[in-house]
Amino acid sequence: MSKAWRERLAEARTHRQQTQRWRTRQVAKSNTLDFAGNDYLGLAQDPRVSEAQAAGARLYGAGAGASHLVSGHLEVHEALEEALAEWTGRERALLFSTGYMANLGVLQALADRDTAIFQDRLNHASLIDGAALSGARSRRFHHRDTHDLDSLLARSECAHKLVVSDGVFSMDGDVADIASLAQVSQQRNAWLMIDDAHGMGVLGNNGSGCAGSDWEDTEVPILVGTLGKALGTAGAFVAGDAALIEHLIQFSRSYIYTTAQPPAIAAATLKALAIVQGEPEHRDHLNANIAYFRQAARHLGLPLSASETPIQPLVLGDEARTLRWAAQLQTLGIHVGAIRPPTVPNGEARLRITLSARHTRDHIDRLLEALAKCQREGAVCLTHA
Repeated sequence: MSKAWRERLAEARTHRQQTQRWRTRQVAKSNTLDFAGNDYLGLAQDPRVSEAQAAGARLYGAGAGASHLVSGHLEVHEALEEALAEWTGRERALLFSTGYMANLGVLQALADRDTAIFQDRLNHASLIDGAALSGARSRRFHHRDTHDLDSLLARSECAHKLVVSDGVFSMDGDVADIASLAQVSQQRNAWLMIDDAHGMGVLGNNGSGCAGSDWEDTEVPILVGTLGKALGTAGAFVAGDAALIEHLIQFSRSYIYTTAQPPAIAAATLKALAIVQGEPEHRDHLNANIAYFRQAARHLGLPLSASETPIQPLVLGDEARTLRWAAQLQTLGIHVGAIRPPTVPNGEARLRITLSARHTRDHIDRLLEALAKCQREGAVCLTHA
């Protein structure tokens, strides 16, 4: 490596470490309580889903072997796309290998320099990157502020306008106002795209998310969902009418130029989807866990957000404090995500606590006791400062 490149990497590392933003991977241990993942319904650990994946691998092989448009689109992929379309109340669905690729693929295929994209300020990075990749004119409206969005749309002279929002915001846990977004978009002749990665399986009618079967595709023309969160497997999909899906098949580069999802994953997802639709008790247990945690956390005086979803952020503000709390929790056998800028805005570092249907009351009590311990020790440190 040349000296210039070594210096560039060293400078970037030093800056990120000095600002308390250097990330490290942790090897997940079986004896650690996980309050950081997105397996909201516990289906990643459901033996029925695991067995469906193993059976799929025995039947179809370990991988698809090619892209969907070559020879990698197998009958199990077709069955999953049909099931996802029916679940979300859409005409068609299209599988992608990851949620990031789905968002990039949709925005790159639909938008160009003659398109105006309007994004919620707290949208996921993949949506921001997809808009940049498309070359479209991009504006960001204030978080969940449809008045600001309407003002921006009113000033746009573009014939093709696209409004883009997360469904459930991954760092705050709050939910987009789908009704207002749909109304404003229709009034301003814009299409609405909702990335409901964290709502699928958890919210809405039959678990179909905050913008699924409760909404017509005329109201939410572009619906993106991921399979690696509440459904417990991997990959993503886009749902909409036939014209949208056919356009993506022809023009979405992240769909065309990549190997299809492993068929065993598709088989496992079909089983997970059947469980989500047929066993609402998993969502009921998850919602009970959320209510229990929030009531107890409020009693402790913890800085809760307004989230009613499995994502329960504790905004601590200071990045060093956030890292200390996360490290203290780790020593107590509890893993919680320590989220710092640039993932969240400056001054809003937080512990991102996520709840699952697999958590018991004892698990949540352990978490609450550990958080109370961090709170007490933090107060002692402030007293002695």
